[in-house]
Amino acid sequence: MSLLVAPILEGRADLVIGSRMAGGRGTGVIPAQARFGNRLACALMHCIHGFRYSDLGPFRAVSARGLRALDMRDTNYGWTIEMQIKAVKRGLRIMELPVSYRSRIGCSKISGTLWGSVRAGYKILYTIARLSLS
Repeated sequence: MSLLVAPILEGRADLVIGSRMAGGRGTGVIPAQARFGNRLACALMHCIHGFRYSDLGPFRAVSARGLRALDMRDTNYGWTIEMQIKAVKRGLRIMELPVSYRSRIGCSKISGTLWGSVRAGYKILYTIARLSLS
């Protein structure tokens, strides 16, 4: 966590995302459907909003000022994409830092099941569309 918080404390960033794609990750750590969805969401954000994210990283830090500016509303699968799109639209200083990522213990309720992947994928694409039209 100190890696992600440091740029905020130093005044260099408002939002810091730990990127698993830029960092070291073991083979098979991120399921194929999650890698595909991640790439698709990042590509859509780049095409629509002009900012190139490498990950919908589960590791993130945000300044208090930045969090207030984001005015977050989503309470489930769309929150990561909401945060990243709003950060771009509201001019927050964004950084991605590589983080290492290991296999999780147990099964993910999202990427570990077909139904979880479908629900999360739908919500992420819906959120991208909703925030891109507003």
